Formats: sequence, structure tokens, C-alpha cells
Amino acid sequence: MAAEEQLCDHLANVHEVKPLSTRGCEECLKRGDSWVHLRLCMECGNVGCCDDSKNKHASGHVQASGHPVVRSFEPGERWLYCYPDDMFLEPD
Repeated sequence: MAAEEQLCDHLANVHEVKPLSTRGCEECLKRGDSWVHLRLCMECGNVGCCDDSKNKHASGHVQASGHPVVRSFEPGERWLYCYPDDMFLEPD
């Protein structure tokens, strides 16, 4: 199967974005809270904490904004995840 056929429509339209924060989860920083891993919204650059974090700000951002795709914002990781289609993509 070709790579294009494996992508959901959301992943096929991903483009590079500039992170709104490089210090960590924006909402956790405002609250003085901690996080486990970070996710970058591939539509607006919002940085939120993952679902393993107690606040799950990345998922909350997806629900509130309708922006479906995030990328790992952890050093050395480049994978993407589409929430509506529950699909991961490892870029080449």
C-alpha cells in the first residue's frame, strides 16, 4: 500500500508550525503545574501536555480548537498523531 493511501486526511495536510512556547506546556506553566511529555499542535503551534500527564492539555486543546493533529515535542521524536482517526505516523 502506498504511503499516501495509509494517511488519514488530517495527516496528509500537516505542515510545519512554530511552537507558541519552547518552555513547556503553556497551561501547566500558567498554573505552576508539571507534565510528563509535550505535544505540539500542527495547526496553531500550541504546546500541551500528553494524556499521561494529569491535566491532558494537548487533548483538551484538540477538543476545544478542533485542531486534530499533534506532533511529539520531545527531543529526538518527530512522530505525529491524529486524534479523530487514532492514527500515528512516523515521518521519514
